[in-house]
Amino acid sequence: MKQIAQGGLLTAVALALSLIESLFPLQAIVPIPGIKLGLANVVTLFALTTLGARAALSILLCRITLAAIFMGSVTGFLFSLAGGVLALLVMHLLLRGKGRWFSMAGISIGGAAAHNIGQILAAVGTLGSWYVVGYLPLLLLSAIPMGLVTGLTASAVLGHLKKIGL
Repeated sequence: MKQIAQGGLLTAVALALSLIESLFPLQAIVPIPGIKLGLANVVTLFALTTLGARAALSILLCRITLAAIFMGSVTGFLFSLAGGVLALLVMHLLLRGKGRWFSMAGISIGGAAAHNIGQILAAVGTLGSWYVVGYLPLLLLSAIPMGLVTGLTASAVLGHLKKIGL
């Protein structure tokens, strides 16, 4: 019962972060279409490290579905789903090397890059054209600062929660 309540709370936090992030015009600062900071990824990383991969996947799927219902479209849902699931898989694999080979920021950057790859694959499938792959290098470059910010944030959140015993 406790894990269900935690999952619901984390889903709500991730959804709120997604909604808040949609209010900030990041394209005014970084003029690259489709670029997002990915604040909800902080919740995914937190869930992955504290609750495990299965719970993190459930939270991710709930957040993506609810975000698509509240503010998205079918195409947005497909892009988020492909990117989110691939990012979760990559972060889960990279977490196995945390401390030895990867920091939380490195894991988040890997997840951001995987998210971009997943979205490009969804775009190829949706548009039926491989031309969109030409946009991938720019997206992968943007994954570094965006993943760094979310990784550092997740690391700080986890550090504070450990201090208070959660």
